[in-house]
Amino acid sequence: MKKNDQVRKIALDLLLKIGGEKGGYSHLTIDQAMKKYDLDTRDGALLTEIVYGTLQHKLTLEYYLNSFVNKKKKLDNWVKWLLYLSIYQMHYLTKIPDHAIIHESVEIAKKRGHKGIANFVNGVLRSVQRNGLPDLNEVKKEDKRISITTSHPNWLVNRWIKQYGIDITKAMCETNITHKQISIRTQPLKVKRTDLIKQLHEDGLKVRASEISEQGILIDQGNVLKHPAFDEHLFTVQDESSMLVAEMMDLSEGMTILDACSAPPGGKATHIAEKIRDKGTVFAYDLHEKKAKLVKKKAEQLGLTCIQTGQADARKLDQVHEKATFDRILIDAPPCSGLGVLRSKPDIKYNKEEADIKKLVSIQQEILESVALLLKKDGKLIYSTCTVNKEENELVIKRFLNENQRFIVDPLFFEELPIGLRNSQGLTEFGIQLFPQDLNSDGFFITRLTKKDSVK
Repeated sequence: MKKNDQVRKIALDLLLKIGGEKGGYSHLTIDQAMKKYDLDTRDGALLTEIVYGTLQHKLTLEYYLNSFVNKKKKLDNWVKWLLYLSIYQMHYLTKIPDHAIIHESVEIAKKRGHKGIANFVNGVLRSVQRNGLPDLNEVKKEDKRISITTSHPNWLVNRWIKQYGIDITKAMCETNITHKQISIRTQPLKVKRTDLIKQLHEDGLKVRASEISEQGILIDQGNVLKHPAFDEHLFTVQDESSMLVAEMMDLSEGMTILDACSAPPGGKATHIAEKIRDKGTVFAYDLHEKKAKLVKKKAEQLGLTCIQTGQADARKLDQVHEKATFDRILIDAPPCSGLGVLRSKPDIKYNKEEADIKKLVSIQQEILESVALLLKKDGKLIYSTCTVNKEENELVIKRFLNENQRFIVDPLFFEELPIGLRNSQGLTEFGIQLFPQDLNSDGFFITRLTKKDSVK
């Protein structure tokens, strides 16, 4: 079997696993497959492109396919995914000729099914090649057109339109199907950002300094994961939106800090430790012991000693620590819908329903209510999520403030935002909602709470 043919077969297997009833996390599934089949860099890149691309554009591909298949004809799931990935390659990729894509798709159909199925696949793809794909501009209703052209479920598009308006929604959906900017965070106790930028430039990468974090570097060209500095743990791969969390915590050396909902690889916990120059104590908890150990491993790789990891339910941390223990608390709410990271995990948008969000909000509220008790009198609490959804973000904060009169949104939070975000379209009295199009990064919500001095 030719290498490209093998990649397409593996891609179909992965799409069936990720898009099937049991589901599967796209990024983890792809990583596992690359290791299992020992794919080289080129084949790994093709596999990633086909799987992510097909997932990103699933609803668009479904719309295209429906133009060539009788609605009454029932197709097996594997046949649908085979046609989706084939049409994706024919329409979105330019280096692979159509005849090669069609030939291999027919061969896969023969092996998985029978001659009749292979003939059907051949007929559909030949029709696509001959007639071209339908014009998406012919979809009249704007919400439906956004849904189909950007492959976002219609309920989600309408939800965002109600919350943020048509222009922000359209820009967000369009951004979600583009490649995301790669960014890294230097380990300042090991290397200066200016020195690492210089080294990367000398080694042929095109990079520039982030304006969001004094540790951040944006990678415009080149594979930074192949650079020796990666193996030397001189930097951590981290999204700019995620970097902003620790940057807005107003950290100082010697503080006692709680990362109530830490998660592997421990990006925020290790960033906090770096910001306090490894002088202080950072307690990082995850609901699962295995994940907490991965955070510990990351801290060790970066040479950080001030992080203490452990397994705990964030809603019960008041049974682990005394009240008023921490100078700073981070609640990076783990049970969130993840609607801000659809470029990295496109399967999320197909696996979520509106009913799921209400369940998440209840847990988020519980965590915030419980963990807030652990904050010192003059402390500050940061609440963040990797989602774009008012119910999980500003409405959670609004409800908490209404029920806890001692807390307010820290006014200094808005003054300390990076200059480029101080007039952001996502600013409200409850914090800042970063949209994917704002920084070409993940969608993220961040706010900072503190206690009133005079309220009893």
